[in-house]
Amino acid sequence: MLSVSGGVCAAKGFKASGIHCGIRKNKTKRDLSLIISEQKAAAAAVYTTNLVKGAPIAVTRKNIADGYAQAVICNSGNANTCNANGEEIATAMCALTEQYAGVKAEDVIVASTGVIGQPLDITPIAGGMEELVAALSDDGSLAAAEGIMTTDTRVKEIAFEFMAGGKPCRIGGIAKGSGMIHPNMATMLVFITSDVAIEPALLRAALSEDVKDSFNMVSVDGDTSTNDMCCVMANGMAGNDMIADADSADFLEFKKALFAVTSYLCRNIARDGEGATHLMQVEVSGAADKETARVVAKSVCCSSLLKAAIFGADANWGRVLCAIGYSGADLDVTKIDVDFASSAGQIAVCRQGSGVDFSEEKAKEILLCEEVRILISLGEGSAEATAWGCDLTYDYVKINGDYRT
Repeated sequence: MLSVSGGVCAAKGFKASGIHCGIRKNKTKRDLSLIISEQKAAAAAVYTTNLVKGAPIAVTRKNIADGYAQAVICNSGNANTCNANGEEIATAMCALTEQYAGVKAEDVIVASTGVIGQPLDITPIAGGMEELVAALSDDGSLAAAEGIMTTDTRVKEIAFEFMAGGKPCRIGGIAKGSGMIHPNMATMLVFITSDVAIEPALLRAALSEDVKDSFNMVSVDGDTSTNDMCCVMANGMAGNDMIADADSADFLEFKKALFAVTSYLCRNIARDGEGATHLMQVEVSGAADKETARVVAKSVCCSSLLKAAIFGADANWGRVLCAIGYSGADLDVTKIDVDFASSAGQIAVCRQGSGVDFSEEKAKEILLCEEVRILISLGEGSAEATAWGCDLTYDYVKINGDYRT
């Protein structure tokens, strides 16, 4: 598998754009993005499990119920959630895409992100459509990625090339996410494109399986958003034989490529957590089964006390054991080993559920690095899982104390 440039435009037949249309007061920030495929594509999506859902989710569910889509339109600055006319606005965004870009409204994935509960006026979106469509480009991934950002400080985009049926295929994605991140399906907003030919049912299966080890394993602050959506469009323009067999080598290669995209985006979403100064990667090994490994990794990653300790570069490994203990996993705590690691080295802090002598100075040096790994061995099997998060800092409170005003 080869890393390539281009983001959501790396795959054949995709163009993208992003502009400032006037939803956001800051005119230097893009607030409307569009991704279009030259031809209709197989499509799949997963959504937030929050009972309060953004109106675009209902419209998108309906539009891709047949397994196909051709475009994504997304605004930032307003989540279009808890609005009496929310679905009307989301439907209007699809209609505008048909009017200006020629893609049927029922083939449009629509999304929104930003403040919840604020009325969304369709006027600036309608007024920006001509510019948005005119700006569509093979090099438009960066602009589209910028157009979906809210409190993000980093653009999140990636693409890879892989082989299927002897043909080079590409897959790329963009994402937004910095706060209100504790997904229970996918996370924040993620748009993935590919030129591979694959049956919609298998695309859905691949995405549903993938999020269990990617987006469901990310947490910044423990809040599950109302607008979380991850969607994939695959237009078949790579020319490979249709992937229609779940047991085929080609399907396995596609799943590997999909995870390469999603895991990269996960790391970068966690790294860009609101106010974050450290990326936390929790790696669990030696679990009796996969689900146990996932539960433990996510519990440790979500611990506010551990996140605060990482911020302070305090090797308080007891907080790791504590989070494992309340995770709900059935395991023998006397078999647990814990190490802290980073580019500055690795240090053992716990063996068989008990503390060991270690250098506080060396531990601090390790924890001061931007990327910190918490290595946990459960000593009960061969299953593993990884979760991504970030430290909890003073700036997180500052950002969210006046986010709306």
